[in-house]
Amino acid sequence: MTSLKLNTNVVWQFQKINKRHRSQSLNQKARCIWLTGLSGSGKSTLAQALEIALHERGHHVYVLDGDNVRHGLNSDLGFSNADRVENIRRIAEVAHLMVDAGLIVIVAFISPFRQDREIARHLFDSGEFLEVFVDASLTLCESRDVKGLYGKARRGEIEEFTGISSPYEPPENPDVHIDSSNPIENCIDEVLVKLNLFGLR
Repeated sequence: MTSLKLNTNVVWQFQKINKRHRSQSLNQKARCIWLTGLSGSGKSTLAQALEIALHERGHHVYVLDGDNVRHGLNSDLGFSNADRVENIRRIAEVAHLMVDAGLIVIVAFISPFRQDREIARHLFDSGEFLEVFVDASLTLCESRDVKGLYGKARRGEIEEFTGISSPYEPPENPDVHIDSSNPIENCIDEVLVKLNLFGLR
């Protein structure tokens, strides 16, 4: 098998139409809203509700959901620590491209490691990246587990499951700290308030 190597002959192609132009044409400031938390914490639920709320306010928004992306772009990755790192690296690059296109992108990934989330943050300009910690106790997450994944993990049927046999490193200083046991409307309002402070329009 031929190993992949970095291509040193690739040169960045600068474009005359840039992120500022594209954001202006969409009448919004591009943002990456990065939702992190345990499986079952409510990331996908919040992402979908937030997408609706922003869409209804006239924003151009798109959700990148961890499970959905693993069906396509990241279908070749497993759940080892190395694969988790690559999973987040790829999605951070995709989110960066979408922000460059002038969009508001909502990323809903467990993204268990602080270093990976910080690497993602540094792809973006100041104020473009909003880290949202969707906080829920392990007990609450397990009670919401309609897929039975936690049960399988506790029985040893799933290896390296975050929160059980693989660590989750919660954000130490997230931009927004959501208690996902609260009503979804309250959670959305917390994010929208912070976005207004960032100057969404």
